[in-house]
Amino acid sequence: MTIETGAGTGTAATLKAAPDSPPTPSGRFLYALNPLAKVAAPAPAMIALITVRDLQTPAAFLLLAYLVVLTGARLSARVLLVLLVAVPCSIVVIGAGFSLWTDASRIPHDVVVLQIGSWTLYGAALEIGYSTALRLGAILTLALIGGLTTTGADLTRSMVQQLRVPYRIGYTALAAFRFVPRFGHELNVIRAAHRVRGAARGHGPIAAIRRRIGYVVPLLAGAIRHAERVALSMDARAFGRYPHRTERYLVPFRTRDVVFIALFWAASAAVFLLLRPWA
Repeated sequence: MTIETGAGTGTAATLKAAPDSPPTPSGRFLYALNPLAKVAAPAPAMIALITVRDLQTPAAFLLLAYLVVLTGARLSARVLLVLLVAVPCSIVVIGAGFSLWTDASRIPHDVVVLQIGSWTLYGAALEIGYSTALRLGAILTLALIGGLTTTGADLTRSMVQQLRVPYRIGYTALAAFRFVPRFGHELNVIRAAHRVRGAARGHGPIAAIRRRIGYVVPLLAGAIRHAERVALSMDARAFGRYPHRTERYLVPFRTRDVVFIALFWAASAAVFLLLRPWA
């Protein structure tokens, strides 16, 4: 784990790209933006989408988010599969589920879509179900604008540098966040060691539960050792001794970030003004 070094309020002499930041592919503008800009731009639309009840508004924001993500980020085949297949299929399934759960006594009965015996599926129930599913899909896809192109380290640095979040909180949270991949590595090592020693025998659910219980103690011991090393590293760098620290890597907030936020807010306002979901 890397901890920012140096105490005081000085400015780094040379600006360098953070080593754990994603590369900036040519033509992919989202990687060049400040992480806070990618959070602030869709945030008003995400909050407002909670209150809308029509189909058109969340569908419009879903398309807008897809446009920004597909043009501004370099996506792997797995992420493209999620965006183009998993998200639409989830919207269809969730919309159908909410349609079936809608209380028929509280909706209009003008349009009958399906009737099986005494059970009836009304058009209003479908509208409620799919408007809810589209809202969830639109909020999720808007969150991917920053989520797919931002690392946790850069987001932490931008919060400390621009939002003036105390570095004690920011870098402590970053250290805790980096425990997750470390746990995954430790678990793989423990599984391999158990297989080599013949401790992973047996088949079926009982044997699987027994194997997982056997991972707990060595995984906990490895986590304690890693926590001690991180604590010693932070203590050696006088972490928390001074109210401010010199930043080794800067994440600046540029004019392009302001332009992106303004354009996204303008597009969001235009969608709400044209579709008028609260009218």
